[in-house]
Amino acid sequence: MGHLDHASFGWLTPLLSYAMACIGAALGLRCTVRALATTGRSRRNWLVTAASAIGTGIWTMHFVAMLGFGVSGTDIRYDVPLTLLSLLVAVAVVCAGVFAVGYGRERGRALFLGGLTTGLGVASMHYLGMAAVRLHGDVSYDPVLVALSVAIAVLAATAALWAGLNIKSPLAVAVASLVMGAAVSSMHYTGMLAVSVRVTPSDTVLPGATAMQFIFPLAVGLGSYLFLTSAFVALSPSAGEREASASVQRPVESAAG
Repeated sequence: MGHLDHASFGWLTPLLSYAMACIGAALGLRCTVRALATTGRSRRNWLVTAASAIGTGIWTMHFVAMLGFGVSGTDIRYDVPLTLLSLLVAVAVVCAGVFAVGYGRERGRALFLGGLTTGLGVASMHYLGMAAVRLHGDVSYDPVLVALSVAIAVLAATAALWAGLNIKSPLAVAVASLVMGAAVSSMHYTGMLAVSVRVTPSDTVLPGATAMQFIFPLAVGLGSYLFLTSAFVALSPSAGEREASASVQRPVESAAG
């Protein structure tokens, strides 16, 4: 059996991955709050932004954590198409969950279906990302820990969607995002504890790209997207601010008339 190292760079990758999960969650929650205060095309656009932020944050969290993953006795490569597919799955399923909550008439039912769909999608993203790993050996999983990781994903997703519906203040969003980041990180490392590898030494060159060739630049790009989108959301006026601005302008226009 190969020895698995989940933090070959020390605490750097766990902390960075947790930060990415928190940023994605915070941005997604703020966008959901904005979406629920609007209607029509504006609501749809805010929900799409929320889904892309949460999905991107979860995916970036997973693969930043994977930068610290190593197995003794073998190199590790990543299948590029499968890795990109895992990103698309993350964004798509979060989008489905967010839209279910954003447009659902019965909030309890929408929250249940949205949380279940999103949680299963997040778990699918994780294990699809693991399926993209190429190494000299065979990977197996502890089914009990796999089931636990899926349960954590569903609970974390449901909590995130509930927070989007019920939490409004920036301070509450910040606290909720820290909790959600911890839940997503717990799901990831629970899933990684389920992994065991039987190494088969070989001189054959593994297919795919190394983490530094592919995962690192993509994670940096997506992390930059999260930061830039956060700045955009922070600087864009909320519905309440637009209403206040409009109410100030009306008396001025009336007086001018």
